[in-house]
Amino acid sequence: MLDLIKTKALRGEPPSRAEALRVLSDEDEVLDVVAAGAAVRRRFFGRRVKLNTIVNMKSGLCPEDCFYCSQRLGSEADVLKYSWITARQVAELADRAVRAGAKRVCLVGSGRGPGDRDVTRVAAAIGAVKAEHPGVEVCVCLGLLADGQAERLAAAGAYAYSHNLNTSGERYAEICTTHTFDDRVDTVRRAAAAGLSPCSGAIFGMGESDDDIVDLAHALRELRPDSVPVNFLIPFDGTPLGGRWDLTPERCLRILALFRFCFPDAEVRLAGGREIHLRSLQPLALHLANSLFLGDYLTSEGQDGAADLRMIADAGFTVEGLAEPSPGHREPVAIRRRGAGTDLPANT
Repeated sequence: MLDLIKTKALRGEPPSRAEALRVLSDEDEVLDVVAAGAAVRRRFFGRRVKLNTIVNMKSGLCPEDCFYCSQRLGSEADVLKYSWITARQVAELADRAVRAGAKRVCLVGSGRGPGDRDVTRVAAAIGAVKAEHPGVEVCVCLGLLADGQAERLAAAGAYAYSHNLNTSGERYAEICTTHTFDDRVDTVRRAAAAGLSPCSGAIFGMGESDDDIVDLAHALRELRPDSVPVNFLIPFDGTPLGGRWDLTPERCLRILALFRFCFPDAEVRLAGGREIHLRSLQPLALHLANSLFLGDYLTSEGQDGAADLRMIADAGFTVEGLAEPSPGHREPVAIRRRGAGTDLPANT
């Protein structure tokens, strides 16, 4: 069946429900599943890895109650809380990431959704980033969008808008009560209608079943995202899901393979939680995902940037757009870890 699933993906066709469930089961050896997915990845993306980075413009202080999130209403997680950083600060952080190889910079702000003043702030930050790096893709992630906001972000120079569906519609109320699955779908559609590249994915490890994963993949396919971030739950103490450690490296690889089969020519992005759940099998995941976040996430530290670059090279991949180092060339300086030293943003 793996040969059939692979052949369909190479033609741009998704697996059937039964085939998708087979990928998630243990009927086939995980290395055989990865090998089938790797053939699809190579067809559409070769051995290139696209690097992305997050600039957290506003942290904590969120009125939503997403059970997985350290910034949620009532969270007792020990995370930084600050209001909007300046456009200049954003540009400086983005510059570091671009020099380290990032092709996309994602500007993120916590909250249910932006107000008009927030969109103005983010538009200024987009302009500051693009002034120094005209070719960089600026992705924005600000929550639920209202009328006209996606158009304003596009006019300011944003390339993409990111808003994950996170889990299946059937169980969405089990992970959030302050907004709905349909609210999220609506925002992804608003972004796409405004000409922004739709970026939407999921978080796994929250108690979802195989059926939930397949339902979510089908819902995402209906939205036709260009980028699909695959996150694995970081179980923060002080959140309702703080005690969940359901994932194994093999489970993560099977999920990544399924998403490669479902989105053969889209950016499947290895995102939050990869370090703690894939552990020593992270390099194997690069044979499925063609994109990953470099450095830190919103409120947690990621793998050191230089270590990521070594991992990519050691696995036989190349960083998209980054020149090959000459003999004796020093590796790019690692991006500072979240909350380190002078990178602490000021309240503005």
